[in-house]
Amino acid sequence: MLISKLSTSTLSTSTSRPEYELPLEPVDDAQIGHTLPATHLLWQRPWLRKLFILLLLIAIWAVVAAVQNNALLLPGPLDTMRALASDLASGELEQRIRTSLVVLIQAYLLGIVLALALTTVAISTQIGRDLLTLLTSMFNPLPAIALLPLALLWFGLGQASLIFVIIHSVLWALALNTYSGFLAVPNTLRMMGRNYGLRGMRYVILVFMPAALPSILAGLRIGWAFAWRTLIAAELVFGTSGGKGGLGWYIFQNRNELYTDRVFAGLISVVIIGLLIENGLFETLERYTIRRWGPA
Repeated sequence: MLISKLSTSTLSTSTSRPEYELPLEPVDDAQIGHTLPATHLLWQRPWLRKLFILLLLIAIWAVVAAVQNNALLLPGPLDTMRALASDLASGELEQRIRTSLVVLIQAYLLGIVLALALTTVAISTQIGRDLLTLLTSMFNPLPAIALLPLALLWFGLGQASLIFVIIHSVLWALALNTYSGFLAVPNTLRMMGRNYGLRGMRYVILVFMPAALPSILAGLRIGWAFAWRTLIAAELVFGTSGGKGGLGWYIFQNRNELYTDRVFAGLISVVIIGLLIENGLFETLERYTIRRWGPA
């Protein structure tokens, strides 16, 4: 009771805080923001940062090669660039690259078609889901290059063997990513497609594929990386057909002849093609689809 009376008397005797206003200085354009330095603006560009990292790696390579001082073991960047320019000028390296890319594109497209067909069956029927789950559990951990001896036995010494092992490397990675994207499609979109009377392939193409596009693009990227390295590895073992080998065979042949600068030129070609596909094709697809439309 005493505490209540004291609280009441304290509240009654307390005075309210007086209100007041602080005058503000007028704001002009100079106070709104300041100009950032040019170096800061340039550093915000991703391509410039990547170029800086690339130049730093080349400088480290040059220093290590100079310290090693043995062109047979580690040629420097200048020796590698000379070999690369020489073989490009003669047309030999260009022909090897073209041979590899023709095989890669054929196998990659076939792998995409088979993966989409398999995931379409899996999303449509229970037996298809069981089939996809079983096949991916069996064959996805199996390295594609391990199938090359069987491919040579079944298809002979030709490009068909290379196409077979590349399809294996593309198929399961793309099928798994696509199927995961299909499973993540919201039920609202599924019911909307059903209400519009969509069935079969039209239902998959118009509803599932646009909604699962981020997962499909991720699978395409992974499948491309697997296909490219599988092709180079297979050509290192066997890559000649009718006297015309690919880029992997070019690396293997020059290694046998101890042309280490040409070996590095072949490796640089592999890296450059990978960067062009990754930062050119897939970045453009992502920029004009997912970044523009947003994920479903």
